[in-house]
Amino acid sequence: MPTLEWIGKDKVINHHQDVAYRVLERQYSYSAKGQTEADNGSGNMIIHGDNLVALKALLPQYEGKIRCIYIDPPYNTGNEKWVYNDNVNDPKIKKWLGDVVGREGEDLSRHDKWLCMMYPRLALLQKLLDECGVIFISIDSNELFSLKMICDEIFGSSNFVDVISWFKKASPSNDAQYFSNDVEYIIVYAKQKQNWKPKRLPLSQSQLKYYSNPDRDPRGDWNSATYTCNKSKSERPSLYYAITNPNTGHEIYPKETAVWKYSQDQTKLHVAQNLLYWGADGQSQFPRMKKFLGTHQGVVNRTLWHYDEVGHTQSATNEINAVIDGGFPTPKPASLVERVLQIAAGKDDIFLDSFAGSGTTAHAVLNLNKQDGGNRKFILVETEDYAETITAERVKRVIRGYGEGNSAVEGTGGDFSFYELGDVLLLADGNLNESVGVDRIRAYVYFMETKQTIGEKSPEENDYYLGTHNQTAYYFYYEPDTVTTLDDSFLATIRTRADGYLIYADRLALSADDLRKYNIVFKKIPRDISRL
Repeated sequence: MPTLEWIGKDKVINHHQDVAYRVLERQYSYSAKGQTEADNGSGNMIIHGDNLVALKALLPQYEGKIRCIYIDPPYNTGNEKWVYNDNVNDPKIKKWLGDVVGREGEDLSRHDKWLCMMYPRLALLQKLLDECGVIFISIDSNELFSLKMICDEIFGSSNFVDVISWFKKASPSNDAQYFSNDVEYIIVYAKQKQNWKPKRLPLSQSQLKYYSNPDRDPRGDWNSATYTCNKSKSERPSLYYAITNPNTGHEIYPKETAVWKYSQDQTKLHVAQNLLYWGADGQSQFPRMKKFLGTHQGVVNRTLWHYDEVGHTQSATNEINAVIDGGFPTPKPASLVERVLQIAAGKDDIFLDSFAGSGTTAHAVLNLNKQDGGNRKFILVETEDYAETITAERVKRVIRGYGEGNSAVEGTGGDFSFYELGDVLLLADGNLNESVGVDRIRAYVYFMETKQTIGEKSPEENDYYLGTHNQTAYYFYYEPDTVTTLDDSFLATIRTRADGYLIYADRLALSADDLRKYNIVFKKIPRDISRL
């Protein structure tokens, strides 16, 4: 498989493993009733902070659990005129490149910098995806081909699904130097392509008008399709046969230039199931096949999305201007993201956007939930300082409603909690940062060992039990102000029966024979606490 090389690649392809794990600190919660300091238990999150660090912080709870990711990263156009800097010369990115890539980063081109920024973030997004999950990435022609190549590396070329073209403009740019740039792209990768089953789109109102029930079939409304195909009798002799019209008893053959679509056995079954329509008087010369609305699978997904269907750049601008005073540059229309969500996953799945911008993904999730009663959840991550004043503020207004008079838009309802990135869990010297709290340390340790979320503790177990995974019971024998020792007295407190035990403690007072006898693996705090 061809791979893409650029300056700094060797420094960033494994950088996601070195990113320090930080805790997420909830700042407040919000619902249609207003803002509260108390946790409202919402599964919706808006996180302010470096999206690379935030994605790492999400792993203990969400690795392998996100069904759909949609991101709209910087397109790397070289345009520096707006706040979400699109040529990766933002001071935060420059500092990050200096820290990670080093002096070599001083010679990076604009494209090198963009690739260095994107690669570790995509690597973490891949980890967060469910085995049946999918990622949609908006991009334009500046980095489309580079993005395709690094996604082949990260997600696997066999998991490439397709590239969608979004016809984004209602009118061309007449002042364009070369071509009017009317199309953007959405590149699609699955975690495991054979596992992802895209959903077909529901029928539109214009399509529904073609369904009726002229013969009052109890199965409901139906549309019809021709029962013949344009093949000659000599090409498909087995499909040239007589069908008996059950209403008249007459035998009917296809025209000389056609054959039936189905075998004789299939046709007999169709007749028995009353799936053939012979016209209003029941005596039509050629039958048609009934296609019932109730069993219709919807509209097949296409790779060209027209602005008439999913919105365009001006409609997106009008939409955000109606919600947020002063608007936001180059937003995506909520209807575009709604199309992604409708195809990608179900009504109870989790959707992640780590380049949240103005919060369009949350807007789309809330709209769909209101329309169909779904319980979709969103996680937004925004690096820039407008995460509170624009991203979260837009979501608040969508929840409670916005606009006035004839322009008023009813609220969708819903809720979310707003988070900032907190302290690191492991200090630079390798010691635990006790200020983050024992519960967070316990959850981190269990995740690092099992890639599972820690569950509720059994009341019969001791306070140091983390959980059981693959027939191994895990314990984190830790006290902030006390040196803990794994000895016989600690073993006497264990109540869980398992094939093996993995136990963290400060010291070990059991012999090697004891460890073998009880099938115990000892790990020393903090030396053996692994990093992802």
